[in-house]
Amino acid sequence: MLKLKGCFTAMTTPFKDGEVDVPALRRMVRFQLEGGVSGLVPCGSTGEAATLSPEEYLRVIKTVVAAAKGKVPVMPGVGTNSTAKSVEMVKKVSALGVDGLLAIVPYYNKPTQEGMTAHFSEIAKATRLPIVLYNIPGRTGVNMLPATALALRRRFSHIVGIKEASGSLDQASEIVNGADGDFAVMSGDDSLTLPMMSVGARGVISVVSNIAPAKASRMCELFLDGDTAGAAALHHELFPLVKELFRETNPIPVKYAASLLGLGAPEPRLPLLPLSEARRAPLKEAMRGAGLL
Repeated sequence: MLKLKGCFTAMTTPFKDGEVDVPALRRMVRFQLEGGVSGLVPCGSTGEAATLSPEEYLRVIKTVVAAAKGKVPVMPGVGTNSTAKSVEMVKKVSALGVDGLLAIVPYYNKPTQEGMTAHFSEIAKATRLPIVLYNIPGRTGVNMLPATALALRRRFSHIVGIKEASGSLDQASEIVNGADGDFAVMSGDDSLTLPMMSVGARGVISVVSNIAPAKASRMCELFLDGDTAGAAALHHELFPLVKELFRETNPIPVKYAASLLGLGAPEPRLPLLPLSEARRAPLKEAMRGAGLL
């Protein structure tokens, strides 16, 4: 069963000359396993899933599953702004040996809460794998309310959690307050992981762990073990780096940072461009401050 706690890495998709760099992707998986992360999440927002062809998308997931070798769960991102296409995607991905699915709120269409309920209900009917809802209003243009997430959980027991990236501790608290003990809230914002865990979140689906897996994982472990002071110290150590990773659109900065660690080229895929020259020195300095360079 999928254990949704600790640090799951929202993985980048490395590109080389415009193509998926499979060897670099395998190196990234090894780096994550060595860093002690609790799980891997390919093909999400950080993985630039929206720019991958259907063939590339499946290749990335298959590569991560094979490289992980069952050591940690693999929970790829699924979902589009078409319910029918999302269901088709879910069926294909469910056959690839993954351990769960991270299903994003439909973007661009701006569905109502009732529309979200209908959308996720169709996804849930299409698989028996554990499903984690993904609420990220800054990307999708619409916010899934706590009542909607909780109602979906009550209806489908294999909807096991939510990646909550609304930026609202009130919203996270409301979900935790209304959820049963087997439903997990995971932070979707690295800067808010520790505050969200203080109100009941069980960990993070993280961007910074692409380059600092050991530190991000340890922060979560310390908090879960009751060492809040130790967790806070790591939060503050990583905080300047986290802020630099979002000065430009994610994953532009983290791909540049990963390139400095030999984990792939710094190139995103259009319409994203490589990190601007002005942001490179501050990012390097933040990496040095976190002990990564």
